[in-house]
Amino acid sequence: MGPPPYDGCMTAADQPQVAPYDALLLLSFGGPEKPEDVVPFLENVTRGRGIPRERLEEVGQHYFGFGGRSPINDQNRALLAAIREDLAAAGIDLPVYWGNRNWDPYLADAVSEMRADGIERAAVFTTSAYSSYSSCRQYRENLADVGAEVDGAPRLERLRQYYNHPGFVEPFVDETVRALGSLPETARDDAHLLFVTHSIPLAMNDGSGARGGAYVAQHLDVMAEVVEQVAARIGRTPQHELVYCSRSGAPHIPWLEPDVNDRLEEMAAEGVTSVVMVPIGFVSDHMEVVYDLDTEAMATAEGLGMAAARAGTPGTDPRFVALVRDLLLERAAAERGEVPVRTTVGSLGPGPDLCAVGCCPNPRAPRPAACGVDS
Repeated sequence: MGPPPYDGCMTAADQPQVAPYDALLLLSFGGPEKPEDVVPFLENVTRGRGIPRERLEEVGQHYFGFGGRSPINDQNRALLAAIREDLAAAGIDLPVYWGNRNWDPYLADAVSEMRADGIERAAVFTTSAYSSYSSCRQYRENLADVGAEVDGAPRLERLRQYYNHPGFVEPFVDETVRALGSLPETARDDAHLLFVTHSIPLAMNDGSGARGGAYVAQHLDVMAEVVEQVAARIGRTPQHELVYCSRSGAPHIPWLEPDVNDRLEEMAAEGVTSVVMVPIGFVSDHMEVVYDLDTEAMATAEGLGMAAARAGTPGTDPRFVALVRDLLLERAAAERGEVPVRTTVGSLGPGPDLCAVGCCPNPRAPRPAACGVDS
């Protein structure tokens, strides 16, 4: 899983090499940090879709229930600190910046800061593990936009998708085992696993990846790997399936189903009495987890008389933090013309450094996107 930590005794030649990169950029979604931020933040998220302010205020109630503050920025601050600490412990002296798509600190501000600091070429780690327009290409569009907006912007190169890296998968294995153990003893052996991710329109899934259908295929691959490792730990293979949360589109547009709440109701009718929800679509416990699962889905399960637990997300698990370093060193080696080891688990293998032509197309209209073979 990457090189060992720096022990303070390495020579300069032995230390991990990050050339040609002189910085790392953490790129995330962003979220409101006080009540007056909520609607402006949602306006940023939905810009160009013509959604009425009244509807945004309705959606904003999810945030107001948590004091008008999304957990995501605090989680990114913690991840940023952990990445810096991990790099330093490995003997890597590299500045790490942070920018968001939809809220302060904005990506353009972070890139402007990088330019002022003399950064010329930076690797970019996004807090989104899978392939789809919203989870991959839209970030690439953001990088293209900021490259055009910020005069003299450094060259920005996104690291590959990492849904099947052990640093992402293994924390889910541990958390699934822990969550199963937290259920009442009489409910553990029959508990079903519901692997949960963000729903997207069917058309977006159909266009995801180089050949289509990558979003669902990647989640199914992660689910299979987690189940296999959990089964080895607990001595049985739990019943399991993939479900979705956070549908937000117009009713006439088909999205991936079933919704986690609908499936819980069906399962209760089928006689299922206990479940563990495993949020494999998310890197940290942000709003889709703490509201859609911890608040809404847990209430559904309680109302149905089902014992329920929720597995945690990678967050700042040391293995997930080390994943960032591993991907950075892997890409740096490739850019130097070397042939790096590309660590993965499951059946799909490593994703490409550069996205293919037409990968994860914009559902509304074509836009320039960085970090692809057609960029």
